[in-house]
Amino acid sequence: MIQSLPLLDKTVLVPRGENQAKSFSQLVERYGGIPIEIPLLSFRPIEKNQCLNDALLALNTYDWIIFTSNVTVETFFSFFKKEGIGEAFPKIAVIGKKTGEVLTEMGLTPQFVPSAYVAEAFVEEFIPLIDKDARVLVPKGNLAREYIARSLTEAGAHVNEVVIYETYMPAESRVKLAGMLADQQLDILTFTSPSTVDHLMAVVKEYGLNEQLKNCIIGCIGPITEKKLRAYGLTVHASPEEYTVKEMINSTIAYLDKEE
Repeated sequence: MIQSLPLLDKTVLVPRGENQAKSFSQLVERYGGIPIEIPLLSFRPIEKNQCLNDALLALNTYDWIIFTSNVTVETFFSFFKKEGIGEAFPKIAVIGKKTGEVLTEMGLTPQFVPSAYVAEAFVEEFIPLIDKDARVLVPKGNLAREYIARSLTEAGAHVNEVVIYETYMPAESRVKLAGMLADQQLDILTFTSPSTVDHLMAVVKEYGLNEQLKNCIIGCIGPITEKKLRAYGLTVHASPEEYTVKEMINSTIAYLDKEE
């Protein structure tokens, strides 16, 4: 047990679903906080269509496949049976250590992981590794940025982006979030992507809760998420240089220590 409990009795929004929230919530509890799990994002695979089917059938024609998240990996393999892929599977590039770990658990080894887990760093470090006419497959969600595909295309690669899942906010999350914000029951708000910001702010706008946000401490992961928060006029109190949940919590604790 940690002797110092810097988050003691503070309620912390954990914006992830049941299957993804466990380690996040355990970290909050480790420092004495009270995790409040309200998934701001849920994911559902799209219905299999011709574009997706063509990409799966032609998998062995690609030089690289890029996975940008755990959800992308899990959804992709829900469509494509891994058994017997062998040497036919393209080389794998990932954004994020966790994404790479999920693949490793599936028996696949990423050939490229960038030093920083954002699209800009990925592109800068990845482009020198690929041939000009490389064929690259990018499975993605419906709200994903186009930065990677656009940058690789400009560098001469042939990129095929395929939407494999859609992102939405569960109805029960909207109701629970609105109630807790209205009653000022959330001390710390954490955001793991720009979409989590958009979904929370849609609830804030719908229920007129802007004033209730002023007393919340806000932490986030990554410069794009931070930029999104600032675009809404929100103050960002914690935004670590390493884009992980652990460092976001550490950064939030550092802010609290400074304030005290």
